[in-house]
Amino acid sequence: MQEMIVILDCGSQYTQLIARRVRELNVYCEIHPFNAVPHLGKAVKGVIVSGSPASVRDSKAPQLELGPIKGKFPLLGVCFGAQFLAQQHGGSVEASQTREYGRANLQFIDDRSPLFKSVGEGSQVWMSHGDTIEKIPDNYRIIASTRDVKVAAYHIEGEKTYGIQFHPEVYHTKDGLTLLKNFVVGICGCKQDWTPASFVEDTITKLRKKLGNDKVVLGLSGGVDSTVAAVLLSEAIGDRLHCIFVNNGLLRKNEFENVLEQYTEMGLNIKGVDASGRFLEALQGVAEPETKRKAIGRIFIDVFDDEASQIEEVDWLAQGTIYPDVIESVSVKGPSATIKSHHNVGGLPDIMNLKVVEPLNTLFKDEVRRVGRSLGIPEELLSRHPFPGPGLAIRILGEITEEKVRILQEVDHIFISGLKEHDLYDQVWQAGAILLPVQSVGVMGDERTYENVVALRAVESTDGMTADWVHLPYEFLAETSNKIINRIKGVNRVVYDISSKPPATIEWE
Repeated sequence: MQEMIVILDCGSQYTQLIARRVRELNVYCEIHPFNAVPHLGKAVKGVIVSGSPASVRDSKAPQLELGPIKGKFPLLGVCFGAQFLAQQHGGSVEASQTREYGRANLQFIDDRSPLFKSVGEGSQVWMSHGDTIEKIPDNYRIIASTRDVKVAAYHIEGEKTYGIQFHPEVYHTKDGLTLLKNFVVGICGCKQDWTPASFVEDTITKLRKKLGNDKVVLGLSGGVDSTVAAVLLSEAIGDRLHCIFVNNGLLRKNEFENVLEQYTEMGLNIKGVDASGRFLEALQGVAEPETKRKAIGRIFIDVFDDEASQIEEVDWLAQGTIYPDVIESVSVKGPSATIKSHHNVGGLPDIMNLKVVEPLNTLFKDEVRRVGRSLGIPEELLSRHPFPGPGLAIRILGEITEEKVRILQEVDHIFISGLKEHDLYDQVWQAGAILLPVQSVGVMGDERTYENVVALRAVESTDGMTADWVHLPYEFLAETSNKIINRIKGVNRVVYDISSKPPATIEWE
């Protein structure tokens, strides 16, 4: 039985970060909405209540039922969670006269508290709150303060219940991981035995039991998630896993042939299907981004269904779904608003009447890579940048044509190859080129040109939830721009995208 920490999400932008930090300690944890508390069995070692954009003084603020938890399990309230615990049991929370946003320093720490073991006075923390705890109940004891916030942390006497006003999960809280370790390991007693190797061993055992002698079909994309899912399943059931790699005509230059060869060398039971003509035909005259995605999804379903139906007696569809996809689909306010359709095709199970198996749906992206390394997957595949399911279709703004695809493939090839040649590729989380629906005037030789503009995009991120543009060297950008304009007929201007996410998204469509 895998021990775990349960994180109750009250809507904070940092909730996933809490989970990531706990998992960095080799402790398994799960995020659940505050209003959908799971059954807390023997495997649960403790509970963390997240922050929230809401004020506890607001009638519409999250209301948690902590009766089955408080005093029975170790409990840590973070920011809103701390305020809620104080207010619900006789304390008072007021709008702060001195709001704290950003860095602060702990001027008092109770060095007897196990929560602050090895955390010294003056330690920097990150505050993000407009309310403050003015009064705590009689059995609450202050264990940390800053200059402006007296109740920066408290402990409920006679219980393993703690509240902290700051955010230990963000990097700006210098001893945040130490504090979380004190809670998760010291107070909750977790063993820190959740490692990539243990995940692989446990998952393969579960897959063998779940799938038995059944056949499984998996659509490989060439990306990290589907690759790791395929190798896990292959380790579990061998050639009963049937992988299908579809060329939609919108992949990077030579990607279909290169990736198919790599998969074959890895011993996967795989079939490559070149359906590029069907996809490009379906995209003729289509310019609206969501319509593009839906057209690609529809054709993918048709192609995949055609190929899968040729495999006799298939029972399961495998997908490379990862944990952020799961979390976002069950957010505290229900499924989040659609910014853009996810590239994983959701309609396949209903159409094909297959059961679904998702071996990676408890992992974050960086954990998927660590599991892949444990499985011995080549680093070249594991270190590949994320690439959108609709491929270059959403990097060609406006209508798709075969000529535009050719141009963008060449531009992208120069950019990505350059990043690798200059040892910049691994410093970037995701990179690509965008073909804009804009022509600009240029001069080549003695002739006036009126040709296409391309934008280069390179971002740094951990999981794609937030991202910042990468400060690539000017010399590299100059060299890349020069190569693109000189070598690719149809492009006479190159620009570099310096937008962060938020407010922009990583992809342009």
